[in-house]
Amino acid sequence: MLRDILFALIGGGLIGLAAGLFFLVNGRILGISGLAQSLFVRWIPQTAEALLFFAGLLIGAAWFADSTRTLSLASAPRLAVAGLLVGIGVRLANGCTSGHAVCGLARGATRSLVATLVFMATAMMTVALLTLL
Repeated sequence: MLRDILFALIGGGLIGLAAGLFFLVNGRILGISGLAQSLFVRWIPQTAEALLFFAGLLIGAAWFADSTRTLSLASAPRLAVAGLLVGIGVRLANGCTSGHAVCGLARGATRSLVATLVFMATAMMTVALLTLL
């Protein structure tokens, strides 16, 4: 329990540090969905930095992963559908949680506040519904 809290604090701090450094170095807001888009659209020049950033995300996730949790192949289609739905939602919201909740709120953007409230309310309702099922 304490280990999980510690990892959450470290992870949150690293996300904030990464967002701040990304803005200082590039002069742009860090948004994971924008970086992901640059991986799939050839004419966006930030592809190299997107690859490095995603490599860092994967390495960080592997570093802090709980080895007792496993991903079964049966859940892969569900994850693919979930990822697709998240991607659609990100496009509809003009950004993801990292862009709105981390960077947008830090800038005091009203639309980021609204988007973050919708993200959080939807997440809470989803957990509540899944807990009941």
